[in-house]
Amino acid sequence: MTPLKQAPRAALPRVAAKHAKPATTPLKELVIVTGISGAGKASALKAFEDLGYHCVDNLPLELLPDFAVLVSKSAEVEKAAIVVDVREGATLDRLPEMLKGVKKRLHTRVVFLDAQDASLVRRYSETRRPHPLGGSETVSRSIVEERQLLDPIRNVADTLIDTSNFNVHELRANIQARFGHEEKTQRLLVSCLSFGFKNGVPLDADMVFDVRFLPNPHFVPEFRKKTGLDPKVADYVRGFPQTTEFLDKVTELMLYLLPHYVGEGKSYLTVAFGCTGGQHRSVMMAEEMFRRLKKAGYQVKALHRDMPR
Repeated sequence: MTPLKQAPRAALPRVAAKHAKPATTPLKELVIVTGISGAGKASALKAFEDLGYHCVDNLPLELLPDFAVLVSKSAEVEKAAIVVDVREGATLDRLPEMLKGVKKRLHTRVVFLDAQDASLVRRYSETRRPHPLGGSETVSRSIVEERQLLDPIRNVADTLIDTSNFNVHELRANIQARFGHEEKTQRLLVSCLSFGFKNGVPLDADMVFDVRFLPNPHFVPEFRKKTGLDPKVADYVRGFPQTTEFLDKVTELMLYLLPHYVGEGKSYLTVAFGCTGGQHRSVMMAEEMFRRLKKAGYQVKALHRDMPR
């Protein structure tokens, strides 16, 4: 019997290489930046541009589906970021429904930037720019109206960033920490934040611990004008047995949770401690948690929202 003639072995790798598909296909990504006017959307978009995103400001909403198709088919654009906000007008309420179709084609995340009203009013006063809703309304009234218009979008946001206490550089660092995609060096950044409940709960807090159960140094005349950064105030708060017990339990919880957050790819976590005014107890707690997590090897920083600068 005559054996079947086989193709030379050397020819097989060349044929296979010619028709083989890439082992991995870059993940297409779309980030939709939205939020309250004055909260820093323009600065955020510049941060995305620095990260290599193809950026478009104020994309007409009716073009969003076509833009998603364009990105998904483009050989050169792997990730894009667009700003969609109240300038869109009456059609803005269509965004949540549009997102359903866009997310079927692209990995899509909605980033909502917000800030406290006082911060927004101050920024408009400093820049002297009119609010997009302007007209005859005051800035404060326009902010209230804008919040109502954007509320449906805020509810579908994947990421909420409170920029009240951010300058341009801090906002840029925040965006880079969340979206840097540096797989080989990426680490979870934990922010230990102190605040006062009388000024509202931080909008971007992932976890909130209420420490108002501890005795208040405000009622000790010696400590009233000091803060939790003062060693004597810190020793006073730390001197109660419930303080140590609380810190130990929260530390145990954090050391259990953080590896799971890392495993899920989370790059930014804000753990907030609140007391009445944000001057004493919460400041001491945030600083202590900062030290404990740093000692455990995590990348961590301490922030004090309401403490006098």
